[in-house]
Amino acid sequence: MENVRPFPHQQADERVPQQSDAELYVLGDCIHDARWIKKLREIINRSDFVHPSHEVVWDALGRLYDAGNPTTPAALRIELDRCKELQRAGGLPFIIQLADYVSGDPTYYAEKVRAAAELRAEADLGRRIVQRATAPDAEPGGTTTFIDDYLKRQQERQAGRSGDPVDALLAELLDTNALDHMPALEPLLGDLLFLDSLARIIGPSGHMKSFVVIDIAGHIATGKNWHGHYVRQGTVVYLVAEGAAGIRQRVRAWEKHHGMKMDNVLFLPRPIQTRGPEWDVWIEAMRRLAPSLIIIDTQARVSVGVEENSNTELGIVVERLDDLRRATGACVLPIHHTGHIGEHGRGASAAKGALQSEMHVSKKGDSAKNIIVTMKVGKQKDSEEGADLQFALKVITLDGERKPDGRPVTSVVLESLDERPRPLEPGTTEWLVTVLDKADVPLTWGSPRVHKWCTEAGIQIRKGTIEDAVRFRKRRNSFDEVQTGTGDVISGAHVGAYDAEPDTPEQFLSDCSRNALPPDLPRDLESPTPPETGGTPGEFDQNRRSDIPPNTGGGPGDAPSKPPSPRSPSREGGGVGEDEKNDTPSTPHCTICGHQLHGYRLDRGYDTCLSCDPTTGSHPDAA
Repeated sequence: MENVRPFPHQQADERVPQQSDAELYVLGDCIHDARWIKKLREIINRSDFVHPSHEVVWDALGRLYDAGNPTTPAALRIELDRCKELQRAGGLPFIIQLADYVSGDPTYYAEKVRAAAELRAEADLGRRIVQRATAPDAEPGGTTTFIDDYLKRQQERQAGRSGDPVDALLAELLDTNALDHMPALEPLLGDLLFLDSLARIIGPSGHMKSFVVIDIAGHIATGKNWHGHYVRQGTVVYLVAEGAAGIRQRVRAWEKHHGMKMDNVLFLPRPIQTRGPEWDVWIEAMRRLAPSLIIIDTQARVSVGVEENSNTELGIVVERLDDLRRATGACVLPIHHTGHIGEHGRGASAAKGALQSEMHVSKKGDSAKNIIVTMKVGKQKDSEEGADLQFALKVITLDGERKPDGRPVTSVVLESLDERPRPLEPGTTEWLVTVLDKADVPLTWGSPRVHKWCTEAGIQIRKGTIEDAVRFRKRRNSFDEVQTGTGDVISGAHVGAYDAEPDTPEQFLSDCSRNALPPDLPRDLESPTPPETGGTPGEFDQNRRSDIPPNTGGGPGDAPSKPPSPRSPSREGGGVGEDEKNDTPSTPHCTICGHQLHGYRLDRGYDTCLSCDPTTGSHPDAA
């Protein structure tokens, strides 16, 4: 038997494939995400579907959702089997086919389903009126019953989308399992602001509230993290109901400081009253735009004439703000002034109870150089309040703009004090390295000369700290040279190779610092010398990274000769000049870098050190 109800309107409606597609997308999206069911129930009910099979599937999805069960195709098939309705629903192939219909926004198609249902109801009313009026026993006024019935059904739809408003209300009740299907708060700005919520920023007049909000708006619109806090990028609408004349300068200063345009932010430089008729127009405009954040600056300017100390009147304003939140799913963020005490929002307490979040902004200081702006989290309904945030001000000069007297036009932006690096503790190795770098102390200086410089500079510090700092600077410089492929003739990689004592004997090489070796050193230079050419068994394992030549002329049991001992930093006495003065004229030097030759390079007649050798080294002059 075909799955068709014997209703008159079926034959005409099945000739409209668009209606069928809309119903399929509604059901398919609910199969993939059960959270849509609650919202779609506010738009349609089971009688709005033109196909009986779609009614059966819609009822089954509703039962699964109300029980807190998943609505996957497999779960739907099991539920239909349990109720003996799988064949009425179109069979297993139809259920599998439904899973292919995913739009991502079924509310659009639900509106189409509802509109088509209402048109069918009107068409059915018209047919019944015509049939009654043309019947042989027709009497004037006999069709009013049909009209009254139609109007009653329309009232029922508006009341609860069901014939019984009580049933509709009972259907909204949730058990403990259904709570897991309720959508969680979606963060918009770290743990401070959330989508689909009502928040507020309060503070005394002139305490930088608008500057904080401008900074938040720019970061959310561009997707930049807000001073270390997560940001969900989205459109921002700024209702500038107060101080519209200065908004341009603040935006231009923010753009110059961050090096980007404040795209995705829209401004309306005039107030719209929450209790006026234009507020409904504003709600509909925002619903179509679907922003993530709606800023209202200030609450007082959009509620002119409202008695702030009256919970009743202020409650109406809060409800109108909440209407805006419900229609858009955005975070609605009004700015409000504090009272005389300065810690609470001005007026009645009705507003704070409806807020998801509330932040208090205040400042200390009398000029941009010493002002500190503090944002304190005064309320978080569903999470901990978190630590205070502090900001300094940076003055920004706007390009190409001058005041009438020729002075530049300026504004300020926020700089987080929480993200600034902490100062180094005096007396530590890191602190001394920074001091030496800023003073341009040569990297070739050893510990004695650095110690003398510290004494002359009035710096009292431990000898061990000086040695650690000298060692760190030379190793850092050697590493940088190897990484960048540079190697100046006078550098820490060559001249200062023996200034610092090594941690292990493996750090020594005969001609140059170990850190100055090229990264692509041929592996055959590390291979052991065969015993028949003068090497000893086990020599490579005992001295794996050494470039000391084997003990030429020795037997298999002879030990290799000891490497030359490096000079102690305490006896080094200084930099390049003293090294060259102590060298004897008869000692050969590298013809490229000028450093004294040692070890097997000297014994075998080489005129360059290992790092400057054209075949193995990386010295730029060796090419």
